[in-house]
Amino acid sequence: MLKTFSIGGVHPPENKLSANQKIMVAEVPTQAIIMLGQHIGAPAKPVVKKGDVVKVGTVIAESNGFVSAPVHSSVSGKVTKVDSFVDASGYAKPAIFIDVDGDEWEEGIDRTPEITRECDLSSEEIVQKIAAAGIVGLGGACFPTHVKLTPPPTFKAECIIVNAVECEPYLTSDHQLMMEHAEEIMVGISILMKAVKVNKAFIGIENNKPDAIELMNKVAASYSGITVVPLKVLYPQGGEKQLIDAVISRQVASGALPISVGAVVQNVGTAFAVYQAVQKNKPLFERVITITGKSVSKPSNLMARIGTPVQQLIDACGGLPEDTGKVIGGGPMMGKALVNTDVPMTKGSSGILIMNKKEAKRNEAKSCIRCAKCVGVCPMGLEPYLLSVLAENGDFERMEKERIMDCIECGSCQFTCPARLPLLDYCRLGKAKVGGMIRARQVKK
Repeated sequence: MLKTFSIGGVHPPENKLSANQKIMVAEVPTQAIIMLGQHIGAPAKPVVKKGDVVKVGTVIAESNGFVSAPVHSSVSGKVTKVDSFVDASGYAKPAIFIDVDGDEWEEGIDRTPEITRECDLSSEEIVQKIAAAGIVGLGGACFPTHVKLTPPPTFKAECIIVNAVECEPYLTSDHQLMMEHAEEIMVGISILMKAVKVNKAFIGIENNKPDAIELMNKVAASYSGITVVPLKVLYPQGGEKQLIDAVISRQVASGALPISVGAVVQNVGTAFAVYQAVQKNKPLFERVITITGKSVSKPSNLMARIGTPVQQLIDACGGLPEDTGKVIGGGPMMGKALVNTDVPMTKGSSGILIMNKKEAKRNEAKSCIRCAKCVGVCPMGLEPYLLSVLAENGDFERMEKERIMDCIECGSCQFTCPARLPLLDYCRLGKAKVGGMIRARQVKK
């Protein structure tokens, strides 16, 4: 019997339209707009100014705190300005603008395809190299990887869990990455194991990717301590707490971190980036991104440079369809609508979903019928209908007591609601407000 997590979950249509599409290299943009806040934590601090000439891989912004990560240029050319630009959130945020001239890379980056398996670095040296390369979680949260690899001394890591689930509908970048770079991923996982000093790693892959399970099993046989764990298809299995529950049957308590049960969770794309950083001296300045949608003429997986305008990636896949109703950054469950297609892709850009007008149209919300379906599918054991009412009425103190901060914003509640209530929207609103309240209390202390 296939493993899965124990509470809630839904089965949205998979719509993996770009599955088995080989990764194509996207063209380098004529201008890169590189955001400084590409991770959870303090935005990076710029170290370049207007007129500076940079190469591919040049550090253009440094870490601005422990929970932060440096940012590297994805292009070569001249910095035209350090200014603000509207990102995927719809708000203007600090960015570095670079006009591209050629494609000259920094010395020391190994661009050869040969796989380097042996790593003689110590655990501390590995973590330092990962931090210097600006590696963050590529599953969406963008948490600086070096922070996860240095847990507090009161906790001890027992295993690495690699998230290769890719349960979000439409997205296929992780799947295709495994099919084309399985060996590099295994080396990356071995490096992560060495970094946190564990001898066990589990790769969770949902059973709708049998080719990836077969290939990763075959390659893992040559690596000590790495086990592939096939999982039942159930959304949102890619959530950290859900994946830990599914793979090692341990439950992370409310407000606790995965390390509290001995697990360090890393995305499969992050493992690949770690391989490139440690073995090839390559900072994180490009990633695989899925461009997809039912009306898109060429749904694709692209290896694209950070800072590339989303419109350029859409054009590479046949252009914006005439019946476009909405462009989503990410997938349909957890993604958010983009204000325009001029926004640049970032380290956390896993996909661009173009929804047609019929799909994008929201059905009219009706009265709650007290069916409790939202409660049954919530993977965190919350009461979304109650949280929604509290948010609507501005009762954020009660929302905190009802554990709104445990919400992972997966959208399962809204997906299953027969009344079409905007439950996820209200939960996101309440979570943001409560998070602000908590931060304000901490500042006063």
